[in-house]
Amino acid sequence: MFTEVLVALAIGGLIFFLVQKSRTPVLKTEDGWWGAGAPPDGVEDISIRPFKVTTSDEELEDLNRRIDQTRPTPSLEDSQFNYGFNSQYLQEVVSYWRNDFDWRRQVDKLNRYSHFKTNIEGIDVHYLHVKPRNVPEGSTAVPLIMVHGWPGSFYEFYGLIPLLTEPSDPQDLVFEVVCPSIPGYGFSEAPHKKGFDSVCAARIFHKLMKRLGFHKFYAHGGDWGWLVTTNMAQLQPGVVKGLHVNFAPNSRPGLSMVLSVMLGRRFPKMFGFTDFDVRRLFPCVDKLVVEAVKETGYMHIQATKPDTADLLLDAAGLRSGEDGGHTTSPSPFMPRGRGLNDSPVGLAAYILEKFSTWTSPDFRNLEDGGLTRKFSLDDLLTNVMIYWTSGCIVSSMRFYKENFGRGLNQPHSRVPVYVPTGYACFPNELMHTPKLWVEHKYRKLLTYSPMARGGHFAAMEEPRLMAEDIQNFTKTVEKKKK
Repeated sequence: MFTEVLVALAIGGLIFFLVQKSRTPVLKTEDGWWGAGAPPDGVEDISIRPFKVTTSDEELEDLNRRIDQTRPTPSLEDSQFNYGFNSQYLQEVVSYWRNDFDWRRQVDKLNRYSHFKTNIEGIDVHYLHVKPRNVPEGSTAVPLIMVHGWPGSFYEFYGLIPLLTEPSDPQDLVFEVVCPSIPGYGFSEAPHKKGFDSVCAARIFHKLMKRLGFHKFYAHGGDWGWLVTTNMAQLQPGVVKGLHVNFAPNSRPGLSMVLSVMLGRRFPKMFGFTDFDVRRLFPCVDKLVVEAVKETGYMHIQATKPDTADLLLDAAGLRSGEDGGHTTSPSPFMPRGRGLNDSPVGLAAYILEKFSTWTSPDFRNLEDGGLTRKFSLDDLLTNVMIYWTSGCIVSSMRFYKENFGRGLNQPHSRVPVYVPTGYACFPNELMHTPKLWVEHKYRKLLTYSPMARGGHFAAMEEPRLMAEDIQNFTKTVEKKKK
């Protein structure tokens, strides 16, 4: 009798273990309320409202007045972009912005696609919804949500969208694209309460897609969009059919990753490292530590005290204008918070420096930062104007505080992703992630694509390459399902 009980317990334990092991781990979350005050009683407003980007004479006059009252600071001789945005070249950018940039024309370009807003968890969420004009007979459009990062916006995807919704190759899939603005970015309302992190954004975007009638869809993201879409896959793996990312730093290195750092330079084949992997990773102190320190000073401030400058500016950072109003003094020690929200030139320098160095580290050694080698000033300034006209720079920086403020050991960092995943590895990405490291987090990595060129803002810099990789990945997933 005793033996039979032991056998029964052993079999039961084995069955329980196998059942638990077979279950896909799911990230847990609870609904929130991010609106001002307490949530109202009554039925939730689920209406969807058309939205248009607008401007006015008053808005442009205020912008020009602030630009005209900027006080430039000379750069050091022979410093290029190694100390930040070169002041001499900044004057050229500002001159173009003030005299040649046509914001009204860019507003018309922004309104080329349909914009909407809808209220979710107490805040208005802005998004683009682009439906294909023609879908081949017998097929349906593939729903895809694409999420931006910082200091980007939904505008990063404007070159990519038509390549997905109106592909030239008849063999390509046709996508129906949704591009939301992360709450606190662009034209999405900023959360009014503490604690809004990537998991909250992921939950809200799931609700958005469900409200739009999509019960299963694909997701793509880079920068913060990588983490938000990854969280979406962790929250509802049965809803996200496939996840495509072009950024995948890992905050929880496993044993294989540690060993690869220690031994990968001498035994690259043991870890599946390519010659390119070795060049990007070693010597590891220089490539993984020193380079990171060079490019993450902004992150430390935004992840700890994003509002500090907002509090200090009234005391130390304002100077009187001729009209009796106030404009910002462009002190190099006041680069963030309200200083950026008050000074369009300070805002542009802070944002555009990232589009230089994060596109290629070699651009630090150029007088113009290589900005127009990959982007047009019109496109770069349009992204800046989205931050300026919406006044979202402070709330966008708070997203760092909310995500890093609780440490790196958050639940989502411990949950692997079991959704089919594709990774586009652009050679000038800020943090290089070899295939072995991507597989540590994404357990169903179907495609790992070394890209011919491109950096951190890949969707904006190389939209055609990105579209091709999204196509190839999605086709791979769809074929596996048949």
